[in-house]
Amino acid sequence: MTLANELTKYWEIQLDPTNKDNKVDNWVQYKKQIHSQRGNHIPHISGTGAIIGRLRLERHEVRVNYLLRVTFLVRQAHFFYHEEQLCEHQAIFYKGKLIEDKLVTTPISNEPKQIEQRSIAKNDRFSNQRFNYDRRAAVNYAERWWDDYNPAYKQFDVDCTNFVSQALHAGGAPMRGYPDRAKGWWYRDNNWSYSWAVAHSLRWYLSGSPQGLKGKEVDSANQLLPGDVICYDFEGDGKWNHNTIVVMKDQEGMPLVNAHTNNSRHRYWSYEDSYAWTPECQYKFFQIGVN
Repeated sequence: MTLANELTKYWEIQLDPTNKDNKVDNWVQYKKQIHSQRGNHIPHISGTGAIIGRLRLERHEVRVNYLLRVTFLVRQAHFFYHEEQLCEHQAIFYKGKLIEDKLVTTPISNEPKQIEQRSIAKNDRFSNQRFNYDRRAAVNYAERWWDDYNPAYKQFDVDCTNFVSQALHAGGAPMRGYPDRAKGWWYRDNNWSYSWAVAHSLRWYLSGSPQGLKGKEVDSANQLLPGDVICYDFEGDGKWNHNTIVVMKDQEGMPLVNAHTNNSRHRYWSYEDSYAWTPECQYKFFQIGVN
């Protein structure tokens, strides 16, 4: 049996929603548990994979890296939607048999700590510039590129904020501040502001920007609409690690989001199923294009 066939056999068992005896601890099983705790039912799960690299470690031992794309059919009473996630995994084979499989995790932040959080938004000259935010265009962009990378932009190892910024710009958010990376919000000629690509910086830009792209902070996730933004401080230590964009709402009126860095589509907004989440997690909810 080939290595690809071994992986296929393994994941056929993991993705079977009727399998109650599965003892393997992985993110797919945990996501099923989280959905069950919310009262959701997952009647079907499907997956596809592609090997992206292999390395022989010893005579009989081989390490394989592969991309796994999993689609969950989620049911909430009479409401159905698909949730999708694209992750890199690493598997170890010994004499052709799978002996270990694990998720390849990505650092949750690449924030330069020395950036002054409020200066990014407030040190730029400003006028009363406004824009009409096209939420549909922003959402369409986030749906088109959630599992891929637009070649017009640089791809970052930690790409969540870059992805959200691209979607906001597709919705008409105007750039400003070029060429000072510590001012405004912009991307040009393979260069960018901190607020364009760094989670901590975008969070403070949205709350402090006096013109153009700015966020109106609200108290709860259910106040958000498709096209709005959620910021995450996973450890609750004041350093904002992650950003997502709302693309739809579930039957209970709660946001479902798209994101890069462990690329996700229609993921429940709270991210409790993420390896980065902790009980100390803090959120910021921003409405976009609201004066």
